[in-house]
Amino acid sequence: MNVAPNRQAGAQRAPWLRRTARAISALLVAACVWVFWGADAWHERTWSASSGASAAPSVGHGAYLARIGNCALCHTAPGEAAFAGGRAIETPFGAVVSTNITPDPAHGIGQWSADDFWRALHHGKSRDGRRLLPAFPYTSYTRVSRADADALFAYLRTVAASPRPNSASPLAWPFNTQAALAVWRALYFWPQPASADIHRASPILGASGVTSTDTARLERGEYLIHGLGHCTECHGTRGLLGGLVRGKELAGAVLPGVAWYAPSLQSAEQAASTSVADTVALLQTGVSDGRFAGGPMAQVVLHGTQYLTEADAQAMALYLQTVAQPAAPEGPHLSNAKADPRAAKLYEDHCADCHGKEGQGQAGAYPALAENRAVRMAQPNNAVLSVLHGGFAPATAGNPRPFGMPAFLLQLGDADVAAVLTYVRSAWGNQAAPVSALDVQQIRRTQAAP
Repeated sequence: MNVAPNRQAGAQRAPWLRRTARAISALLVAACVWVFWGADAWHERTWSASSGASAAPSVGHGAYLARIGNCALCHTAPGEAAFAGGRAIETPFGAVVSTNITPDPAHGIGQWSADDFWRALHHGKSRDGRRLLPAFPYTSYTRVSRADADALFAYLRTVAASPRPNSASPLAWPFNTQAALAVWRALYFWPQPASADIHRASPILGASGVTSTDTARLERGEYLIHGLGHCTECHGTRGLLGGLVRGKELAGAVLPGVAWYAPSLQSAEQAASTSVADTVALLQTGVSDGRFAGGPMAQVVLHGTQYLTEADAQAMALYLQTVAQPAAPEGPHLSNAKADPRAAKLYEDHCADCHGKEGQGQAGAYPALAENRAVRMAQPNNAVLSVLHGGFAPATAGNPRPFGMPAFLLQLGDADVAAVLTYVRSAWGNQAAPVSALDVQQIRRTQAAP
């Protein structure tokens, strides 16, 4: 048997295979260099142009920014000193524990400079160069101007120092490594160009009948929504690795660990309000058009947006009107005629006294369920959680004594909750898919998970 030709052909292929292997190896090395060094170097390409603190940052303005940015909510653990950290923030990869941002020199930011603080907000890196976990929303804060960052830092330097040590975040490997963060940042983090201007150009100017006279307010609203307000962090759709999907930064998402659904702000069908006035009222008082903010949004209003100036609330509301797309035309309404008699009885016994026999609600007290967008959303999470755990609108200056809803967690089983919500979602002009007992069970289990 003559094998010489085969050996010769193999010898001729060997150099080509070696060259291909070397090329692939070189590409892999280059990719690793880019991920672990090049991406961060590119991220900080504007550092030299943006360093240098503002001449006279306003502490009062910084206090306002800390309020509307809701900094204390994440950086204050229950029963602990304000801004001293220790609050666990749930993520799909485990809990992230917030850090101490009081001016304590050992455990807080007492030894930080304004440049260090700006670097954390704009580039997502700590004073010592470590990559920060994106539960600290630097993906949004990178839009914050240097002047606002300096004002915020000046205010934080005035709060009471707390010696509370920082706690490690119990993330599983490899998500707790700097290598994993380098990969994540290379995929999802695009720092914004540094600018002293507090505005950003609006890419959707002219939408929804907005005129050029509203340009400044639109830019201000976009800056607040996507920057310090970090609305995208809850309302944005995320990919498998937890990064925001481009083009869906306000498209809605189920919040990890709590099962609440942050509605899409890009859909007029899901958005809480359809007018600027209603949106302003929701942001400042927590109540709008017969509805109220519940779940995590109630905390946002209570600790943050109720303190918005009228001008900023108007700007945010105007921008949100340009984001929301019109709802698709509705088909024939589902009939309530064949509703489960047991479900109708459950509604009569537990809901009708407050929400009305025809779902009409009571003005100034209990929201209407008839033709209620929150009731008929495709994601039933918020309706299920409201029935299970009840809730109150936030107590704000504009609504200091809100009416509340009792919890039915111990009174209604999963099948009962599913039945009554299916009834409500197909009654009085509502049109939505039924809710199953399995849906309720899964939402209940997710919300109760540690």
